[in-house]
Amino acid sequence: MEQLLKESDFSTLKPGTVINGTIIEVRQNEVVVDIRGKSEGIIPLNEFPDPGELQVGAEIEVFLEKLEDRNGNPVVSFDKAQQKKNWETIATTAVEGSIVQGRVKAKIKGGLIVSVGVDAFMPASQIDVTPPKNLEQYVGQTYDFKILKINPERKNIVVSRRELIEEQRHEKRQTLLDEVKPGTKRKGIVKNITDYGAFVDLDGLDGLLHITDMTWGRVSHPGELLKVGEEIEVMIIEVDRDRERVSLGLKQCTSNPWENIERKYPVGARVRGKVVNLVAYGAFIEIEQGVEGLVHISELSWTKRISKPGEVLKIGQEIDAVILGVNKEEQKISLGVRQLEANPWDMVRHNYPVGARVRGKVRNLTNFGAFVELEEGIDGMVHVSDMSWTRRITHPGEMLKKGDDVEAIVLDVDADQQRISLGIKQTQDDPWAEIDRKYHIGDIVEGKVTKITNFGAFIELENEIDGLVHISQIGEEHVENIKNVLKLSQQVSARVIKIDKEERRIGLSIKAANYNPEQLQAEINAFDRIKPAPAQNAAPAPEGGNNNPASSENSGGELNNLGALLDKMGD
Repeated sequence: MEQLLKESDFSTLKPGTVINGTIIEVRQNEVVVDIRGKSEGIIPLNEFPDPGELQVGAEIEVFLEKLEDRNGNPVVSFDKAQQKKNWETIATTAVEGSIVQGRVKAKIKGGLIVSVGVDAFMPASQIDVTPPKNLEQYVGQTYDFKILKINPERKNIVVSRRELIEEQRHEKRQTLLDEVKPGTKRKGIVKNITDYGAFVDLDGLDGLLHITDMTWGRVSHPGELLKVGEEIEVMIIEVDRDRERVSLGLKQCTSNPWENIERKYPVGARVRGKVVNLVAYGAFIEIEQGVEGLVHISELSWTKRISKPGEVLKIGQEIDAVILGVNKEEQKISLGVRQLEANPWDMVRHNYPVGARVRGKVRNLTNFGAFVELEEGIDGMVHVSDMSWTRRITHPGEMLKKGDDVEAIVLDVDADQQRISLGIKQTQDDPWAEIDRKYHIGDIVEGKVTKITNFGAFIELENEIDGLVHISQIGEEHVENIKNVLKLSQQVSARVIKIDKEERRIGLSIKAANYNPEQLQAEINAFDRIKPAPAQNAAPAPEGGNNNPASSENSGGELNNLGALLDKMGD
């Protein structure tokens, strides 16, 4: 035992020193080393850069951390021995800013551990130009690094791979800026995509490919044509060496399809294309790569009422169309779909001649009339003035409602403007044509109150003819408010005191309904003798005046007012 202890030189082993050892066994995950102590040291296999070179019997230097652990075995490290030995060399030879080669050993929080003879730290931000998401991919790889900082006291070294890459890229960029010329083509890798374009890496020099230079056709976002990492061929459009900027073009690598567009697509030609976009006012049709035409919503159908193109078309659908117009300068083509079929309005004059009696359904009401659908897409319009011979219609809703079936007469046809004028009243005889045979001055008539105004009441007679009872002709007593005397739909008796066939006016008098012939004749004579005053000069009968119907003064004043009001009935 004494001899063995003497041979082991155990007393010379001191923790914290580098000593020699002999490899006595190489296991699957560890190496057994004889350091001439009480027992062998165990070193993890991953501490050796190339485990395949290890041989039993070979001598290596190891760092003795402890003489014994809890199991009585010495704690040794090959890696720490190398670092301790190399640190002295690096501390004397390496300076901040110098380049060293190293191997990435492990990933830790915030970056990587790099072996450059000693362990150095590389922050994640210094790994590459763009910080990588996966740091594991670098473990085990060998690269050149730039020393950023050395701390001899703490024995820390910080290195960077990014700065070397940026310096190399800068050199490449300067070389490329001197080489590239507008009009030449180069290959590059799509580096980044934005809303307005894409940045392409030309092997060290980034160029901007604007969205307007990507295609001769339509593109709403660069991502529709390109993807990051894709290799493409582009043309150099412009080089700004002072600002180190390069403008690129993708569409310029192909011929401009609009160059001979007018010859390729003459007006009237029939083409086939694919719907690529739908907007409120129409549809864009791609008729070849980079060439689109617009079908305006009004050019989709002769007769169908289309509120939005999506009702008849969908994106990706292939359709036929007719060239309506070509504008090379603005790169616009107008297309039409309805021109593929005959225009039904060309047959309107034949199908709906003036004077023809037609039937249709009320499709829509406006302030000035009603639209009647005669067939799909063919409407006729009935103006309010052509709805009734006798009633004064101010809105079509007074006579019609949407969906009503009506009969009408064709009054006029304008195929060019796609208009048909219809009349409902023309389906019946004009009752005013024989008004003088139906009504005479002095006739007693029965009717219903249909409208009350501040100046009188309208009475509906036979054949829907209206007569006006002026406020002065309602009663013998002065009437302040007509609604206190008459009610809507009330049946009344009155005498006819005026008939104006040309102006379509009938004047009535309720108070004269009970006059005897002499009184009525006196009223009529008084009216005949007095020339009606203009409407603006008419004055109401004085309150408390003579109520004697035979009085020419009273009769003249009232009839004078009535004449003025009857003049207003046509307004």
